[in-house]
Amino acid sequence: MEYVLIAVGVVVILALIGVFGLVLPRNRRTRRENAEPEETGRSAGGTATATAPSAERGAAQPQAPPAAEPAGEATTEAPAVEEPSAEEAVAPPAIETPEPTAGRLVRLRGRLAKSQNLLGRGLLALLSSDKLDADTWEEIEDSLLTADVGVEATTQIVERLRERTKVLGTRSAGELRSLLAEELVTALDPDLDRSLHTTPHDDRPAVMLVVGVNGSGKTTTCGKIARVLVADGRSVLLGAADTFRAAAVDQLATWGERVGAETVRAPEGRDPASVAYDSVQRGIETKVDTVLIDTAGRLQNKVGLMDELGKVKRVVERHGPVDEALLVLDATTGQNGLAQAEVFTQVVNVSGVVLTKLDGTAKGGIVISVQRKLGIPVKLVGLGEGPDDMAPFDPRQFVDALLGEPAGTS
Repeated sequence: MEYVLIAVGVVVILALIGVFGLVLPRNRRTRRENAEPEETGRSAGGTATATAPSAERGAAQPQAPPAAEPAGEATTEAPAVEEPSAEEAVAPPAIETPEPTAGRLVRLRGRLAKSQNLLGRGLLALLSSDKLDADTWEEIEDSLLTADVGVEATTQIVERLRERTKVLGTRSAGELRSLLAEELVTALDPDLDRSLHTTPHDDRPAVMLVVGVNGSGKTTTCGKIARVLVADGRSVLLGAADTFRAAAVDQLATWGERVGAETVRAPEGRDPASVAYDSVQRGIETKVDTVLIDTAGRLQNKVGLMDELGKVKRVVERHGPVDEALLVLDATTGQNGLAQAEVFTQVVNVSGVVLTKLDGTAKGGIVISVQRKLGIPVKLVGLGEGPDDMAPFDPRQFVDALLGEPAGTS
């Protein structure tokens, strides 16, 4: 009986094995057949990015050539797109022609409107009062002081105006304007030499150093001075000796490119004196008329930095004396700018002052106080943000602009 049970068990097991053996392959085939359409669909949709897997299947082989054609077109079009960009990257910028400097101050008369309201027209209104008593003269004095003319110059101007109006009995607006204009021009000392010494020497170019504190607009001023020189027929080379600010170097180079001037530059942090020396050397080699060197915007209370500025000057002078050392001052700083100026004059023999941002202040009298305090002429004034908004300073034209000279008069 036991043998019978064993035999029956073996038969049942074999039967089960046979059944599973038939079902499992059929299920596998069914799953494969169901999966193949999905895989084929995926291959067909991805031929643009995965052409090789599609080519392995017989059904997908006819589609391979069309898939290769778009890829070939993309390959041939890519250089055509890149080549113009490469040419544009190396294409030299268009060279600009700066406006002539002659008469610039007259053309920029409107930029002095804010200064005119206080220093010019304000004074004329007071002088034209029905009664020029002590209170009126005190107001005139306050107006001059507020305009940053300075105490010494204000006292002198007021005393002379009081005396002349009393002696001459001047009352008409035209006569008062003439008197005020004469006094302001006298205070500006029209006999000072305001020319820029940019004539090259026999064996080397003229060298111009530009100094000033951070924020005065020094690097921008360098670029505008370059345009002034080019407008006056000089060939210029720029020296980017403000190596502490990479942005200043790039900015100066951009200004140079606009007028076709070469810029000597070096990696950030390099010794400024060596850059200045190399700039003059390059100027000698290229035989330009003027080398214009931008120095770091040093804080006047940093003794070490001021010493370094002195080093720049000494190193440059190995080629020969510096012809011009221009100090850039922000007109909006008023009397505070004089403290800066005095320290710079102790380190560099400043030969001229460039007043920037004169269009954005009501304190046009700073021109007078700077000159009287330092004994150094204002040679250039910045009257706007445009590239040619820097003008050679002329005392008479400046005063006429402040007083609102009627159009058509000279």
